[in-house]
Amino acid sequence: MRLVQEIMTKNPACATPEMSLVEVAQLMRKFDCGEIPVVYSLSDKKMLGVITDRDICNRAVALGLNPLSMNAEECMSYPAISVKKTTTIEDCCQIMQDNQIRRLPVLDEKENCCGIVSLSDIVRFSEDYLAAELVKNISQPSVTKTSIYVSYNI
Repeated sequence: MRLVQEIMTKNPACATPEMSLVEVAQLMRKFDCGEIPVVYSLSDKKMLGVITDRDICNRAVALGLNPLSMNAEECMSYPAISVKKTTTIEDCCQIMQDNQIRRLPVLDEKENCCGIVSLSDIVRFSEDYLAAELVKNISQPSVTKTSIYVSYNI
């Protein structure tokens, strides 16, 4: 069985909780990614949460808040759902499917962020049936997401 460490993007760009949303967005642009792990310190990369381009849109811009005056901690998802680098790709797919997420931070044996595994990584390296099933299941709307949209009258 193949492991996440074989297909993940190694040494991802990370943010700290006090980093501004502008800085986070600039990291996303520079590294062409949609998720940045938020870590306590850039030196040890102990995981705190994650922030996605969608988080910035939904938790700041769409609510009329000023993203120029916000930091990563105010917008991030906490705690982060993550996998170990020794997690099998099949188990990783199940976690993505169960949580309807497309990217997961990868942790080393010390619980430090050492990578990111994305749906596109899995599609690139997996058998067609596994990737197709994962894409289908992640893309289905969930009851939770629908109720959130209704509460905002979208």
